[in-house]
Amino acid sequence: MAGPATSETKVVAMLGDSLTQGYGLPVEDGLVPTLQRWLTERGADVRLINAGVSGDTTAGGAARIDWTLTPDVDGLIVSLGANDMLRGLPPEDARQNLKEILLAAKDRDVQTMLIGFPAPLNYGAEYKSAFGTTYVTLATEFEVVFLRNLLAPIQTAEGPNTDYLQSDQLHPNAEGVALIVEDLGPRVLDLLARIEG
Repeated sequence: MAGPATSETKVVAMLGDSLTQGYGLPVEDGLVPTLQRWLTERGADVRLINAGVSGDTTAGGAARIDWTLTPDVDGLIVSLGANDMLRGLPPEDARQNLKEILLAAKDRDVQTMLIGFPAPLNYGAEYKSAFGTTYVTLATEFEVVFLRNLLAPIQTAEGPNTDYLQSDQLHPNAEGVALIVEDLGPRVLDLLARIEG
């Protein structure tokens, strides 16, 4: 758990779904606490806020962005879209929702990072491509820090590496989270550099 914030401590909210919330894991093994430790160990003066809601979609994130961006928030990490894909929701709706989130952050001068997710092939190549393009296009348009695929460290060419998944075969276990954070952490440092710059 992070210690008390100082006047120099940057506050970053991580807006996401069950992956952010830490579904199925002890609190300390969740994504946000693991990332907090990784950043603190590297000297980053930052306090992460876990704004993950299990089952949330991009629409849910857009609906709660205004009260997530409290005046003390300096940075925002957006990690949404996996549930949209699992439900087969239209990519154009996700794009609009994510755009609303990014616009809200821009209007408040909050530096932002966008995290992408790979769409499953079972909805077809067109759907997969449309979702993948959404993240790249928005990251370019808003000039935000970008991580193409949160789950890349625990995936193989054939799909997810089950050694790093919980029994539901959807959510990462503690070892999987640790690998994800090793990949995610440097990009979050890039975000913090923008905040401080």
